[in-house]
Amino acid sequence: MADKEAYPKRAIYSLTGHSIEGDKRTTPIRGDLADIKLAGKLFAPHYAVPMLRTGIAPVTEIHAEPHLSSMPVSALMHGEEFAVLDVAGEWAWGFCLHDDYLGYLRFADLGEDFTATHVVSAPATLLVAQPSIKAPVLARYPMGAQIVCGEPSECGKYLACENGWVPTAHLSEIGKVAGSPADLAEKLVGVPYSWGGRSGDALDCSGLVQLVFGLKGIKAPRDADMQQASFGEHLPEGEALQRGDLIFFPGHVGMMVDGENLIHANGAAMAVSIEPLEAAAARFDKHEVPVLARKRVGL
Repeated sequence: MADKEAYPKRAIYSLTGHSIEGDKRTTPIRGDLADIKLAGKLFAPHYAVPMLRTGIAPVTEIHAEPHLSSMPVSALMHGEEFAVLDVAGEWAWGFCLHDDYLGYLRFADLGEDFTATHVVSAPATLLVAQPSIKAPVLARYPMGAQIVCGEPSECGKYLACENGWVPTAHLSEIGKVAGSPADLAEKLVGVPYSWGGRSGDALDCSGLVQLVFGLKGIKAPRDADMQQASFGEHLPEGEALQRGDLIFFPGHVGMMVDGENLIHANGAAMAVSIEPLEAAAARFDKHEVPVLARKRVGL
């Protein structure tokens, strides 16, 4: 996703007139309204108590403004929680609980809170009407979608889910996803690039990183500059790169699959692809510093 130059910090004023710097992507305040937790700290004409809801669509785009032609900035997957601060017409404004990221989404894509049991750990899965390879498809869930599953089918190849069945091979119990973040990222090679994407259906660079670490229970910030600033540990100069290390470029991030090759969701391929780090870095030669940081995240 975009770096911090695309989202400059703005001055936010408290009730006493003291100004602080707040990142508008994650500080729950706008011109007319703020989260009640900011009362007494930041000034707003009105304050709201968040209304907790959960994503019920397979994946829902989150927009910068309340209309479908607005730029998507992130996505909420099935089973993820969203704190609603305002509803106007068909649109809700609020933030994702997993990363505090703000935006607008369609209120109809939110439902009552529920506790998911499984997460889609394949690139995608299909909800089918019967536990059979010949059954009609009811819905598609991308990697990262969290669902409530019941008993297995008699054949043992499906789990009951939302008035249908999902192949067991495509699911993992939450907290028990096998493989490393790099292993999971490799499953997503070929997934289309899309600004704001963070699911197995569509990904941007930081969305890929957030998704694969999130499946392992490690929360990453939403955007590349946020990840560079506060996710993982900087590698010492000269330290050899390893599988899973993160490489930060101006406005971009990728993950090493070995000591020389990078996997990343990128606009050059318009997909998740693997290429030599040297080739990826060459696209940033116009910048004074093509590679901004190298970081390693403990698992």
